[in-house]
Amino acid sequence: MGYHILKIAPTSFFADYGCHVRILEEARGLHARGHHLTVATYHTGATPPGLSVIRIPRIPWHADVRVGSHWHKLYFDALLAARALAWARKHPVDIVHGHLHEGALVGSIVSKVTRAPLVFDFQGSLTREMLDHNFLRARSPLLPLLDRAERQINRLADHIITSSANAAELLVDDFAIPPDKVTTVADCVDTSQFKPGWLDPAVADRAAALRRTLGMPPDRDVVVFLGLLAEYQGISHLLRAAAEVVADRPQTHFLIMGYPGHHYYQSVAQRMGIASHTTFPGRIPYAEAPAYLAIGDVAVSPKISETEGNGKLLNYMACGLPTVTFATPVAAEILGEHGAYAALGDAGSLADTLRGLLDDPAGRRELGHVLRERAERERSWSAATDTLLAVYDRAWRRRAGAQPDAPC
Repeated sequence: MGYHILKIAPTSFFADYGCHVRILEEARGLHARGHHLTVATYHTGATPPGLSVIRIPRIPWHADVRVGSHWHKLYFDALLAARALAWARKHPVDIVHGHLHEGALVGSIVSKVTRAPLVFDFQGSLTREMLDHNFLRARSPLLPLLDRAERQINRLADHIITSSANAAELLVDDFAIPPDKVTTVADCVDTSQFKPGWLDPAVADRAAALRRTLGMPPDRDVVVFLGLLAEYQGISHLLRAAAEVVADRPQTHFLIMGYPGHHYYQSVAQRMGIASHTTFPGRIPYAEAPAYLAIGDVAVSPKISETEGNGKLLNYMACGLPTVTFATPVAAEILGEHGAYAALGDAGSLADTLRGLLDDPAGRRELGHVLRERAERERSWSAATDTLLAVYDRAWRRRAGAQPDAPC
């Protein structure tokens, strides 16, 4: 009969980035196995076809999709808890699945009322994310309080899943979570959707049409980025590296896709004198992402956070794109020996690494094929769904007193 799963997503789901993609693909995998799933989320965001979504009441003064930490989330999360509780009192709930720390906190309330086990989808340290996003400063008096709150939230769940082995080690080593309560369910990618133009002529044709629409010169090598445009994603480092690359290789163009900061970074590129070598199309719909990525010859991810996941690397891999990234544990876990790594936070090193791939067409094509094969072999959502369901079974049986008759 399958589990009845209530996912708590304290964000504007769905909004074409990061953890939203993980929530969506997890939901699709669970639906395909016959499980019943509802997502409780904020009032803004798109509703993916075929997915049950419940939302907090509309907030008239906050009608846009907002990314990252902000003070409005305090009352958003209170409304989310009330909405999820009201729904749970009227519908069966076997598993509460909380995303991010706020989702785990809200989920713990629902879990206590329904007596359903809580699974916490941990995407990185809450306090480190706030520092990375410049929401808090290192000397803020709030930081010790939030650190204690984070440690308490980590202990609320029956089981924690992480998107990387690095995050699992962080929980065990830095937060003293017992290893048997932590399981890595790695970020994955739908390789039937994300694929290179050399595998699918339709993708190649669409990419060519998009390139013409964007007005990009046809004789340039293209470096692509697709993700949130923010400082913690390393966009300023990317623009400084782009300026160095373009100075040496004027036949290079940077297609920097995403939001919310595209207008700001476009103005920065203008001031830096590289506007004619950069294109900022803004937010890219998830369904169109493969074709936009297929415009590229090389992909880049200059993310500087050392604890958060980096799902864009999987999309790059599946699209057969040789990828340059800063050397972080998460990047190394995803790309392995097939990544092209620059020194963390060093724009000059990033530029050198990009030039190395751009100047080696044969090498980058070979690397792209290897990465595509790695994505197909190691990053299947089918395998991830198996692991996720095993976690649900374990959490449910532990909460039920080790009885062997889980709902699935």
